[in-house]
Amino acid sequence: MWSTKLSQPPASSYCSLQSSLLSLAILTLLSFTYLSLKSFHSPNSPSSETPSLIVQSSQVVREEEEVLSDVYNSPGVFRLNYEEMERKFKVYIYKDGDPKTFYQTPRKLTGKYSSEGYFFQNIRESKFVTEDPNEAHLFFIPISCHKMRGKGTSYENMTIIVQNYVDSLIAKYPYWNRTMGADHFFVTCHDVGVRATEGHPFLVKNAIRVVCSPSYDVGYIPHKDVALPQVLQPFALPAGGNDIENRTTLGFWAGHRNSKIRVILARQWENDTELDISNNRINRATGPLVYQKRFYRTKFCICPGGSQVNSARITDSIHYGCVPVILSDYYDLPFNDIIDWRKFAVVLREKDVYDLKQILKNITQEEFVTLHDNLVKIKKHFQWNAPPIRHDAFHMVMYELWLRHHVIKY
Repeated sequence: MWSTKLSQPPASSYCSLQSSLLSLAILTLLSFTYLSLKSFHSPNSPSSETPSLIVQSSQVVREEEEVLSDVYNSPGVFRLNYEEMERKFKVYIYKDGDPKTFYQTPRKLTGKYSSEGYFFQNIRESKFVTEDPNEAHLFFIPISCHKMRGKGTSYENMTIIVQNYVDSLIAKYPYWNRTMGADHFFVTCHDVGVRATEGHPFLVKNAIRVVCSPSYDVGYIPHKDVALPQVLQPFALPAGGNDIENRTTLGFWAGHRNSKIRVILARQWENDTELDISNNRINRATGPLVYQKRFYRTKFCICPGGSQVNSARITDSIHYGCVPVILSDYYDLPFNDIIDWRKFAVVLREKDVYDLKQILKNITQEEFVTLHDNLVKIKKHFQWNAPPIRHDAFHMVMYELWLRHHVIKY
């Protein structure tokens, strides 16, 4: 008969096991006590850093959630490529040219053309610059057309200065000739700067043009060139956002009639009771900041093209939390290949100006809330900072350049 009684271990085994468990418990208690006392007395202890770490962690999580939002055309691809850019991207800046004239340094960091100045300063403050041209992915031609304009240089002389400068780089260094300039780029926000580069054919044909006036009908090539956001610095009032209940005006625009679309907009809607349309410019700098305050109380801010397709009004709208209504044909919107503008803006054709009011009224409150919420998410991409910070306008431009360097072979 099988016995159902389990065999018992010898008493010595029990004693050994109990002794081991007791030792382990004592060691654990002593360790815990030591760490607790150290945490209590040390100002740099993990426990004292916990609130800061929690805040940083939550910021990272929130940032990652925004990056993975459907506001981006390919959220996952953007996140991975952006991180790769941060690790690898290198740019060589030519050192030639007297900084006191038209080279190396920006004219200023204020006004509606300040995006050019911020880029010049930001790239030097960034980790993307390399002193070794042999490890560079791209080469920056540091010529400031805005500074030329500020010194009263004529358009004809600008063209000659740019041509001579580029020719001197070609003669002195071997890098341009490897690709006929395809791995070189320059940055200009003023439209005069774009025209000033037309004297050198390979600057237009081959080099990457980072410009604020990216119009399809004047030689801008979207898969090669980069649209630079035009930002009027500094903003006079704090950023808007999370203030939907204050936005009771349907639409707003005020400005010069310096384009056909602006003339039509003013004539068509200046007497409307629901659209706040002014056919003259409101001074941005004086008085009680009437112009800026209208952005705070408006749902949709009309952004018609002016003398060029672009306008600083678009980034004004984004900053103040007013959904921009793009009313400009042939405009390659900044970061258009990264973010979906229709998720946070209303993009129309110029001929839609006649139906503007009804188009805006047809947007439901729920749809408007979604547009506004998405606008808050992407606002950081249209801000310049000194020094630059992650995902701001400078880093988005650098990301665009990073994407373009992949198509260059030599």
